[in-house]
Amino acid sequence: MTAAAPKRMHLAAHFPGVNNTTVWSDPRSRSQIEFSSFEHLARTAERGLFDFFFLAEGLRLREHKGLIHDLDVVGRPESLTVLSALAAVTERLGLAATVNTTFNEPYELARRLATLDHLSAGRAAWNAVTSSDAFTGENFRRGGYLDRADRYTRAAEFVATARELWDSWTPDGAPRPVSHRGRHFTVEGEFTVPRSPQGHPVVIQAGDSPEGRDFAASAADIVFTRHGTLEAGRAFYADVKGRLAAHGREPDELKVMPGVTFVLGDTDAEAQEHAAAIRLQQVSPQSAIAALEQVWGRDLSGYDPDGPLPATDPDPGAELARGRVRQGDPLAVAARWRALSREKGLSIRQTVIEATGRQSFIGSPATVAAQLTEYVAAGAADGFILVPHLTPGGLDDFVDRVVPLLQERGVFRRAYTGSTLRSHLGLAEPVWKG
Repeated sequence: MTAAAPKRMHLAAHFPGVNNTTVWSDPRSRSQIEFSSFEHLARTAERGLFDFFFLAEGLRLREHKGLIHDLDVVGRPESLTVLSALAAVTERLGLAATVNTTFNEPYELARRLATLDHLSAGRAAWNAVTSSDAFTGENFRRGGYLDRADRYTRAAEFVATARELWDSWTPDGAPRPVSHRGRHFTVEGEFTVPRSPQGHPVVIQAGDSPEGRDFAASAADIVFTRHGTLEAGRAFYADVKGRLAAHGREPDELKVMPGVTFVLGDTDAEAQEHAAAIRLQQVSPQSAIAALEQVWGRDLSGYDPDGPLPATDPDPGAELARGRVRQGDPLAVAARWRALSREKGLSIRQTVIEATGRQSFIGSPATVAAQLTEYVAAGAADGFILVPHLTPGGLDDFVDRVVPLLQERGVFRRAYTGSTLRSHLGLAEPVWKG
């Protein structure tokens, strides 16, 4: 009897733009906005046979204590425009844009995504995100109008309406009228873009709340998540996959791809040293205090980053940081941080370093390849969205040193076998619903 073939993994690359994983002080760090940076990372991902290249998006510059957040002063370009340019310099790599369902309209966005799918010959993807925050909404005509409880109901109707528009042209090229009347949208007319090469662009969803998980199970092709341990990853994977049947879907119709970081070294010990140095660069003394203030909702500038956490409790209603998502209830977060600090004897800076780190794979190329393989084999992920700490060359070592080992293990492709993103992901083209 022959052994079962190992489960294949999917890989994607996240452009490390204006976020706290980027090491800005490294001399190899380059522009976050020049096209050459996007092109370098995308070409590297395609050389590594990745499924797709993933861009985040911000609709307002973030603020902290009334000042523009330092990381945002480089600017935040519009995702679909960048991906349209990348379509001309790549051939097989999927192109995924984060676009908000709160501050866009289905007709206009469906048109832009379908156009990208045509320009790229079937490689477009949409990370559908929600927002209910009035701070971001101030940049828009109807700023702040959306109640938080409505963000996923609007998002679900938004995606469904976009799919109605994509299905309004028959596969043989005949346009048909659209008539959608729902709670959030009314669309009456004709869509201007013929059915695209994938039928529908791939839909990604990022969210970990119960509502987000249900939305992913009902409407997404990929769920982008983050979990710090193998056990947490397996629990999330089982939960989301278990929700699919209620929506008439099979487990393999939704790919679970956590966002992860990685650090490589010639040996495991060397990689651990590199990782510690990188985290110190990512969390400076000043940024440690800022991270603490975002949880506590108080001015903590008088505290020593190398000293203990504040004895005072957070102010749950305060907003020192605007344009950033608060990660859970501040009182609960503070309790976890205090427990971590007491258990390990950590200072403010050390606590922030340990508490805010993404899931990381650290070690020699062989060790990292084994870790990634284990996660997929154990049912904690279908693949990974890699977030390098350097722009734009942070993916180079992974492609050169880890991808060949994954190929030797039989868990990653040696060549693209199709031309569309759906073919890379093993997803069927949607059945036309005329």
